[in-house]
Amino acid sequence: MDIRQIRAFLAVADTGTVTRASELLHVVQPAVTRQIKLLEQELGSALFLRTRHGMQLTEAGSLLVDRARRALRELDIARAEIHPDESGKLSGVVRLGLLPSSCDMVSGALMKAMDEAFPRIRLSLSIDYSDPLLKALLNGEVDVALLYDPAPAKALDMEPLLREPLSLVGLASQGLTDDAPVPVAALGRSPLILPCMHHRLRSLVERACAVEGVEITIAAETHALAVQKSLVVRGYGMTVLPRIAVRDELERSMLSAALIDAPEFARTIALVQPAPSARQTSRQVRCTARVLRECMHDIVLSGDWLGAEWIRHEPDRSRIRSQRF
Repeated sequence: MDIRQIRAFLAVADTGTVTRASELLHVVQPAVTRQIKLLEQELGSALFLRTRHGMQLTEAGSLLVDRARRALRELDIARAEIHPDESGKLSGVVRLGLLPSSCDMVSGALMKAMDEAFPRIRLSLSIDYSDPLLKALLNGEVDVALLYDPAPAKALDMEPLLREPLSLVGLASQGLTDDAPVPVAALGRSPLILPCMHHRLRSLVERACAVEGVEITIAAETHALAVQKSLVVRGYGMTVLPRIAVRDELERSMLSAALIDAPEFARTIALVQPAPSARQTSRQVRCTARVLRECMHDIVLSGDWLGAEWIRHEPDRSRIRSQRF
């Protein structure tokens, strides 16, 4: 088994066809086919089903794909550590997982800071909710991510950064305001637009309302934050979100929001990376994580992250500056 076989296998698994895999790898199709066959012969098992609709992973292929991806990632990290580019500056791709509620604000500030500190590092941004990002971290598909209230895990290093309260969000005409926090009972007075089942916010709302004996009505559920907000703007119901998620709508007087007067309606955002014992982290990832932490601290300190409270000491900017080659 060699790296060419692994790259060919992953390219076919990702694209679903030998044709597109060959284009991705910039080699001819027979070369890709040969590498796959050599790998299958070595493992003694078929890795793909050849169908009229493309190449589909077999059970053996599914077992191999995550391990192959992690192995390839470790080789790429080692290569970057051993052979930095000719200028001596850090380069490469760092894969970040960001949350939908704050990705617009965080990504803009981060891109600006990274361009100044590490212009040769390219960011690959994945925007999703906590559970999918956690799975991507564990699978090696993401290098570092921001997660809501992650459960402790030996395979992960978790650094709580900020705590933000959740608000009941409705139309501007409903006159919600933080000067008048609402009780949990207010969630039962209007249909709610909430994330789908098993989402942490949905679980939080249902659990808190059940404890208080508040019966809620779900008007609609969605995996998309944009749809969640759009349905509220159109008057189909209210929702529960951090204020930062509806900042633009609040500023344009499309929506209003009031804090929910219950301690459980608050969430912690943590910076999460693989633990050293689980997966080696490159200098590129460590530097990017430090810049991300600094950007988030600055946003909270400026007041732009509405309602958020920084829960760590100020970031060590001297360490970040010392990394700027």
